Amino acid sequence: MTLPRFAFRARARRTQRKPGQMNRLETAYSAELELRRRAGDVLWFAWEAMKLRLADKTFLTPDFAVVNRDGEIEFHECKGFMEDDAAVKLKVAASMFPCRFLLVRARAKRDGGGFVVEEV
Repeated sequence: MTLPRFAFRARARRTQRKPGQMNRLETAYSAELELRRRAGDVLWFAWEAMKLRLADKTFLTPDFAVVNRDGEIEFHECKGFMEDDAAVKLKVAASMFPCRFLLVRARAKRDGGGFVVEEV
């Protein structure tokens, strides 16, 4: 007995990043932040430098902690694809902490590349 073909559709898998290593988007954005640091727009930045507690057993580790030229702390979260729980965590963190939270996405190469940055 054979089962119909549609019974075993494989799900598309997203690759998980290895702990302690930046993914491609984070690596590219880190280079962008370094250019901005050299230009004087950013005073300091670090990857996964802080872990924010949102609730019991619920944390957000923003991809980049950034100090801009005005001395304000910003948290930049790089997302190629955003799950619902990540969006909720980002919005909750933005409402709890007196810092700017920025969502960073890669712009398509056909649109000139670079990044799309929006405040949460």
